[in-house]
Amino acid sequence: MGKKIDLVRYKKALDFSYSYYKNKNRKGIQLPYFNYLSSVSNLIIESNGSTDEAISGLIHDYFEFESLSRKSKLIKNKFGSKVCNIIKQCSDHESIDDDKEVWIEKKKKFLDSMQKKSQSTLLVVICDKLHSMNCIINDYRKIGKRLWKNHYQSPEEITWYYKTLCKNFKKYLKNNKLLKDKFQRIFNELEYIIKN
Repeated sequence: MGKKIDLVRYKKALDFSYSYYKNKNRKGIQLPYFNYLSSVSNLIIESNGSTDEAISGLIHDYFEFESLSRKSKLIKNKFGSKVCNIIKQCSDHESIDDDKEVWIEKKKKFLDSMQKKSQSTLLVVICDKLHSMNCIINDYRKIGKRLWKNHYQSPEEITWYYKTLCKNFKKYLKNNKLLKDKFQRIFNELEYIIKN
């Protein structure tokens, strides 16, 4: 039986997420950013996540777009300290600078920090990255290798990143066996299409 979600708080977060992301699109085949966040949050709920974790899924990359120091008080006041802390731990400020060397360094730093992240943060991150891999695979099925033109990183770098994530989730995320097994299966599919 799943955890009960506080729908009043959740609706507030849905409205906030929609207002903030309604004019933003995902990389790859252009899909509304809000829909991606909703999918991540739904996966968190389906994986027995709490209200705080589900809310964090809706706004988990807020600090990629906004100053952490200026906006963390806003998030804390609206959604509480736990949500604010999860979002801070999810952030690696990837979107601020898409330079390849900067991307790799930030990803290495994020991967190295995973052992120190809370279990709530790791749940949000695995749901986020699972959905991201699915998006890459779906885009590949639609447009083939042209997909890689939409990414700043090479297919090899993408493989390295998700492979290391997979290893780290197995080491640091407690329980959630079904989710970790699913991540491995989806990664295997992603690795296969990249190699072929």
